[in-house]
Amino acid sequence: MRFRDHGPFSVELRGRVDSYFAGQSLTRRDVGGMYGKSALILAWFGGSWALLVLAAHTWWTGTALAVSLGLSVAAIGMSVMHDANHGAYSRHAGVNRLFGSTLDLMGVNSFIWRHKHNVLHHTYTNVQGVDYDLDFGLLARLSPGQERRAWHRYQHLYLWFFYGFLLPKWVFHDDFIIWRRLHIGSHPLPRPSRAESALFVAWKLVFLAWTFVIPALFHPVLHVLAFDFVAFFTLGLTLGTTFQLAHCQEEADFPALPAAGAKMDRDWAEHQLGTTVDFASKNALVTWFCGGLNFQVEHHLFSRICHVNYPALSKVVEATCREFGVRYAVHKSLFSAIGSHFKWLVMMGRPDRTPQAG
Repeated sequence: MRFRDHGPFSVELRGRVDSYFAGQSLTRRDVGGMYGKSALILAWFGGSWALLVLAAHTWWTGTALAVSLGLSVAAIGMSVMHDANHGAYSRHAGVNRLFGSTLDLMGVNSFIWRHKHNVLHHTYTNVQGVDYDLDFGLLARLSPGQERRAWHRYQHLYLWFFYGFLLPKWVFHDDFIIWRRLHIGSHPLPRPSRAESALFVAWKLVFLAWTFVIPALFHPVLHVLAFDFVAFFTLGLTLGTTFQLAHCQEEADFPALPAAGAKMDRDWAEHQLGTTVDFASKNALVTWFCGGLNFQVEHHLFSRICHVNYPALSKVVEATCREFGVRYAVHKSLFSAIGSHFKWLVMMGRPDRTPQAG
């Protein structure tokens, strides 16, 4: 699968972004505020975990702290590990690897994630059969190119619940299947080194230690499992919903895979604008918590730039799109984006309202 050569829009946009950083004397990575934000989020995680293990003696304090723990891990995923595993945190590979390992701390293998997310999703966004972020198996139909099942008629109701199981699916199923097969769907995974294989096992044990073994030294096992469920469900619902708001929307395109030897109708940058949607770009709290993932257009175009720069970059991107007649899709609020995703799930579940893949 290949894209058309870079057109005038892509060349001009990249030039304007380069000029923005040069003119403002700003840095794309190693932003001081990012280190402070990371320290705050990691302290939130550590404090929530310690209080849950050592100070939760009633069901309601335990539940509140488990929710806080789940949200803190979601913040790590969206704000810390995401930038680091894209190489957007620092210009130093060691720093990116260090902060990128916070994903391994959550139990998800960062070696696999980088290939699945950075290569397949970011290159071939919303292309059925290539972008495996669209693949929920038989559970859901997220693009026009997927086969519709009878139960998909109700996916707009039940899928939110299954978003809550995102973390255990990654940790205990997806990672092991991909590691054993060394394939992500039909795409080969580079063979991991012995060190990567050792880290795969070690980080899984670390995850089990902080989520189950250590808490079980202080609380009954059933209580530990119950609060783990609350934390993991909070995390999964938060991440699952946030990820879907950027691409599985009424406004997003779902291009068909071109015929063998043919190129896509658009160049890569225009493809990203057509398949990606921003949301709540004026909401500072959403931007802070989501790690700039509400500026998904900017992230897909410039994934190696730290997310704290996205609000300013969005003005450059929007102005350039307007000048060249390229669509720039954005929902003004979080609730508007959630509503659009809900409508898309309804549409994908009903054959009489199914659009054709473009």
